Amino acid sequence: MRGLKRIVAVLAVLIVTLVVLAFVLENQQGVSLSFLGLATGQIPVSVFVVAALIVGMLIGPVLGVLVRNRRTKPFSVGRG
Repeated sequence: MRGLKRIVAVLAVLIVTLVVLAFVLENQQGVSLSFLGLATGQIPVSVFVVAALIVGMLIGPVLGVLVRNRRTKPFSVGRG
């Protein structure tokens, strides 16, 4: 069973990698991003989207851990 889970995980990672690669290859048009007065140079659209994907993949688990830790802490009500 462990081997099957590993194969499914590897296939899932491979599929996601191929989809991201296809997205990068299809979106090479240069754009400039402006946010809060800061602007970037001409960078392909795919760079911004992949960067947002990576940031989301890093922030998501961190928020999950924080929520889980908050939920498992005992709630104490003060007396008096």
